[in-house]
Amino acid sequence: MLGVFVNVAAVIIGGLVGLLVKKGIPKRFSGSIMTGVGLCTMYIGISGALQGENVIILVASIVLGVASGTALKIDERLDSLGEKLEARFASKGNSGEKASIAQGFVTGSLLFCVGAMAIVGSINSGLTGDHTMIYAKSTLDMIAAAMLAVTLGVGVIFSAASIFVYQGALVLLARLLSPLLEDPVLIAEMNCAGSIIIIALGLNLIGVTKIKVANFLPAIIFAPVITAILTSASSG
Repeated sequence: MLGVFVNVAAVIIGGLVGLLVKKGIPKRFSGSIMTGVGLCTMYIGISGALQGENVIILVASIVLGVASGTALKIDERLDSLGEKLEARFASKGNSGEKASIAQGFVTGSLLFCVGAMAIVGSINSGLTGDHTMIYAKSTLDMIAAAMLAVTLGVGVIFSAASIFVYQGALVLLARLLSPLLEDPVLIAEMNCAGSIIIIALGLNLIGVTKIKVANFLPAIIFAPVITAILTSASSG
């Protein structure tokens, strides 16, 4: 779990730095900073999406994923958790920050937990004790947390809890999930689906859309499953 603890600490430190910097930035710059963060997020998503090799797998995983996510009300449940944090924080008298807590928590949770680095890095960490990828991810997450905290506030720091739960679970289940690492095509398609979700998150950040991004999360599970089925069918 060392890699997970480092990742959690990196997000908290990055978030705190962002909050400190935020105090010295005039409010009129917040919108421009948010747009910049959104564009960078979209770039990350586009870069990952290009790793996919089969459009059919992408379409099927996204459609099945969003259908499942909508049925399970994942976005609503994640928002509800963010709002509970917001209400708890506001009850302590910090009403000036409460407006962005839920958004910061949800946005940070999605950005830091979606992607191949979170999955493969955590499995490597739990299976072999190799934390290299998690350390690299932690560095990127620290920078991203600082930028997000400038515009979304303290809610970004709370997203560290999502990293602990999500990546911690992957580390503990590493042996069960290790077959994922044996097929580079499977990893590529899974990363492609996750990157499409990151693009949607970027579009939300720049204010172009209001996509319920969390409802798309099951697509990350469907992508490797569909890939494995098609591979098995073609080889058979």
